Parts: sequence; C-alpha cells; structure tokens
Amino acid sequence: MTEPTILAIESSCDETSAAVIKGGKVLSNIIATQAVHEQYGGVVPELASRAHQQNIIPVVTQALRTANVAKTELNAVAFTRGPGLLGALLVGCSFAKSFALGLDIPLIEVNHMQAHILAHFIEDPKPGFPFLCLTVSGGHTQIVLVKSHLEMEIIGQTTDDAVGEAFDKTAKMLGLPYPGGPLLDKTAKQGNPDAFEFPVGNMPAYNYSFSGIKTSVLYFLKDRTKHNPNFVQENLADICASVQKTLIKTLLKKLVLAAKDLGITEVAIAGGVSANSGLRETLQEYAKKYKWNVYIPAFQYCTDNAAMIAIAAHYQYLKGDFATQYVSPEPRLKF
Repeated sequence: MTEPTILAIESSCDETSAAVIKGGKVLSNIIATQAVHEQYGGVVPELASRAHQQNIIPVVTQALRTANVAKTELNAVAFTRGPGLLGALLVGCSFAKSFALGLDIPLIEVNHMQAHILAHFIEDPKPGFPFLCLTVSGGHTQIVLVKSHLEMEIIGQTTDDAVGEAFDKTAKMLGLPYPGGPLLDKTAKQGNPDAFEFPVGNMPAYNYSFSGIKTSVLYFLKDRTKHNPNFVQENLADICASVQKTLIKTLLKKLVLAAKDLGITEVAIAGGVSANSGLRETLQEYAKKYKWNVYIPAFQYCTDNAAMIAIAAHYQYLKGDFATQYVSPEPRLKF
C-alpha cells in the first residue's frame, strides 16, 4: 500500500483544526481558537458549534495551502468522531463526510483520546511498546496501557471529575479568568507548594477521584476569607502552588503503581493538562528516580489539534480501517 496523504479535521470542543499528513509526516497543522467563550468563563456548546461552522472552511483551505497539497492528491479524509460536544463534532463529521464523498475517497473516523496518545508518533523520540500513557484533560483522566498503535486498554481512570476540571474550577474559585488552568500553572511558579495541604480521594487500584479537592478548596477559601477578606489576593501564588502539587502528586502516585505492577519503564503523558509545566517537570524527576524513559509531547500537540487526528488516521489507513457515510458523531465514544 502506498504512503497515504490524508486531510484530518478536529472539532471536538472549542478548537477548529485541520492538518495534512503524507507518509506519516505532518505537513500542516492549523488551529483556530474560539475567543467567544472567554466572557462566559467556559465553553458554551451552541456558540462552539457556530464558531466551527464559521472556521472550518478557512482552516481546511489554509491547511491544504500550507502543506502545498491539492484536494485531488488526497487519499482519505479523517475526522474526530468523539468523545466531545455533540454540536461541535457534528460540524467536523458532516464536513469530512461531504468532502470525502465529493472526492470519492475513503473516510476515517478517529477516537479523540486515542489520537492524543498517538501524538507521540508525530515526532521523535517515539515510545516503544508496550508503554503507559497518562491522558489528562478537562474531560478525561486515564492511565492507558498502549500495546500497539491501534491496541490500547484503559487500566485506570477517574470515577468522577477529570483533573483538568479540578484545575479549571479551582482557578475560577480563585478569580482567575478563563481559561483558568494555564493561569493557575503560571501563578504557581511564584508560590510555595508546601504552604497549604489539600486532601484528594484515594480510590482503589489505578483509579482517581478529583471531586473532593474542589470541595476542599471551596471550604478552605470560605474559612480563610471569613477572617481575612484579602486572603486570596495575599496568598494567591501559594494556593495555586499547593493545589497544583496535590493534583500532580495524586496523578503520578497511581502511575508509579501501575508501572511497578506491570514492569513497564516506557511512560508518556498526553492531553491538554500535559502542557502543565509542573506536571512535565515532576515527571522528569520521576524518570530519574524510577529509571523511566519518559515521553512528553510538544506543546502544540498537547491541546486539541488535527495533527494528532492525522497521525491516528495514518495508522488506520494502513490497516484499512475506514468508515462509511452512515457514521455519526459519538459524544461519549469509548476506546
């Protein structure tokens, strides 16, 4: 089978993205961010889908132009089927189906979370199989055993809220603007991570729970501001650093346990929260301590992007894993 040239589309949440990949090499990765959500303090699904409709044609056009690839050179069109917001997914799915039908080329549906993991195969160094991948985002927290490019097993996950939500909700309670997670990370660099202690639920096996820490932070702030209305402003950096340390320590505790139990030293992180500087730095420290080979994606491949959809589609194309025109978005798509 010849090395394919594929157009990939990502529209699972509030990033409209298109990428072109040829022979496993990403030639372009265009991302349009939706600023409309900032005034609401979070993603508004209806506004997200409308923004995707406005952005998708310009983004796809730019991706093809940057890659210097004509539509007639494409061998397939890939898109994110899920998980994600239904309206947002529907825009990308409908566009991809129409584009593929018009060119009479195959259609490839991609699992968004698997694509986050396969982002590690866009650039060197690439992890060897099997490896463990901690996938962390606003909607997911999972430990995945990756056996091959297309064979993955979730061995641990959050039983309630995702760690990304814990970051964002804490930031909102502290008065940080949207998106709060990255700002909490930035502020934490100036603080003392041992200033305050916050508990996190201890779940069995490799599972997580992050709903408790949000409640803990809420009551902590209520108690401290009751006696000192300026407490948050005076201690913002220390609070951010302490919460961040707690969340990272919790994430890596279960990852260490899984790596030991399975005898695996190839360890990776993926997803939007993998851009967190504290997590990246702590993981490098753990790599030395436990003699891991650690893989951390470039920043542009951490958050939602079409390049990761493209690399997943590349391996699916080689396997002959194609979708039909009857495929529909699946907001709660599982592995």
